[in-house]
Amino acid sequence: MTDHILVEREQGLLTLRLNRPDKLNALTRAMYSRLADALTEADRDPTVRAVLIAGSDTCFTSGNDVEDFLKVPPSSLDSPVFHFMRALFELSKPVVAAVAGPAVGIGTTLLLHCDLVYVSRDARLKMPFVNLGLCPEFGSSLILPRLLGQARAAELLLLGEGFSGEQAAAWGIALEALDDGPATLARARERALRFLELPPAAVADSKRLMRAPGREELRRVITEEGELFGQRLRSPEAVEALSAFLQRRKPDFSRFA
Repeated sequence: MTDHILVEREQGLLTLRLNRPDKLNALTRAMYSRLADALTEADRDPTVRAVLIAGSDTCFTSGNDVEDFLKVPPSSLDSPVFHFMRALFELSKPVVAAVAGPAVGIGTTLLLHCDLVYVSRDARLKMPFVNLGLCPEFGSSLILPRLLGQARAAELLLLGEGFSGEQAAAWGIALEALDDGPATLARARERALRFLELPPAAVADSKRLMRAPGREELRRVITEEGELFGQRLRSPEAVEALSAFLQRRKPDFSRFA
């Protein structure tokens, strides 16, 4: 159990809030485990009609906690981060996300598996996997080229370029860009509460049908990415990149072929 994930119930709405402000909501193994457990329980609980995932008014998440990852890198698909991915991927209930400020790494890729996403205009999304000696994860190598086209996806995944909340909305990653964090959360919460008024089985069947095309291919890609991600975490390139990040210096990849 961790108090870095706040779990709130409001009638049939389950809200999961990232709550580690001193570390910009960087995700640890304990946080991934709590999220995975909460999502799994929500899927089994007939009283939960929808899930809302949010950070603070100024930060969604800065991504994985680098020290935590270096200390105990995910060595298999049974690691907490992959438990979280599976729980979100398999969830039959609708998921709404509210994003303000930084949304780095998995903070962006998890949005690709939410049903409704609302962002603040000052949101800054980024997937710097290659920059850290890693590879794309959570199906992003399949979803983004199909959603944005090969060239745009290459800019985001190979160069690790960041993009704004307004760009996320324009590209279809999010539905709407709001003025600020509080407005974004209010909008996301209002839309999530709409599901409480709808027939739950019809919502679940419709979500399943909408996500059915290509689902097995996506599941396979997520597994392949996860296995390679674990290998790359232990690679000399990743060790150099992550060590440089912690030491606040520029990484040196000149010795790598």
